[in-house]
Amino acid sequence: MTATAPRPFGRTLCAMITPFTATGALDLDAARAHAARLVAEGCDGIVLSGTTGESPTTTDAEKSALLRAVRAEVGDGVPLLSGVGGPDTAHTLRLAREAEEAGADGLLVVSPYYSRPPQAAVEAYVLRVAEATGLPLMVYDIPGRTGVRIEPETLLRLAEHPRIVAVKDCSYDLLGATKVLARTSLAYYSGCEELNLPLYAVGGAGYVSTVANVAPRQVRAPLDAFDAGRTDEAARLNGLTARLVELMMASGLPGTVTAKALLDAGPVREPLQPAGREAADGLRKAYGELLAA
Repeated sequence: MTATAPRPFGRTLCAMITPFTATGALDLDAARAHAARLVAEGCDGIVLSGTTGESPTTTDAEKSALLRAVRAEVGDGVPLLSGVGGPDTAHTLRLAREAEEAGADGLLVVSPYYSRPPQAAVEAYVLRVAEATGLPLMVYDIPGRTGVRIEPETLLRLAEHPRIVAVKDCSYDLLGATKVLARTSLAYYSGCEELNLPLYAVGGAGYVSTVANVAPRQVRAPLDAFDAGRTDEAARLNGLTARLVELMMASGLPGTVTAKALLDAGPVREPLQPAGREAADGLRKAYGELLAA
């Protein structure tokens, strides 16, 4: 089933952290090194300046500098998406144009948050972004953070636009995803690691993963086994990642915080705070167990 699924940005994408120096400045050398490692260990593409990349607290200039640095490091063969969505349409459009100029291959567009616009306004917003550049869009549906769902009916209409090609799905609605998959050519990427394999099994394109920052090979392994027809092995490998996924993504701490607790990538920017000692020790224990499995 997955062999014919559209994959406009590859199959295994990482929502990359943004490394900072000890003083909190953007660390482009560390960003280049981390991106190179991700690609070497099995990531088909990279999403920059998403929530995991601390987009709310990085400047527009930093976003462009990060994109240019990673592009120079990984070359043209690795799809790079830049997160541009936000509560202000005018600012989102500026970010979209700047990302295109800096060399992005696509845009990650989250629904407008906090203001909780109705579906007609969400649809108009995404269409404005789609018309702002010549880049393809991955629409990001994460109502738990934004406060507003991008309903399946809205996605069915948005799919008619030639540059709206993909969805990063954090809706926890497999029925809704299946409905859109059956009626459109949108590529569905799981944005929730615990649903990577289930969504893939019903025709999803792959994933955009925060956990891939620290365990790219292990996050990818279940999909590789599934593609090879080894479904029992895929389920087993998926189960091996469960404890780390739980601690990184469902422990009450943002994924940015937990990923940086496991990586030498500098601090998080306020208002985020670093993981406490107990949480960090638990993460390191689960991470070590996964690597040893």
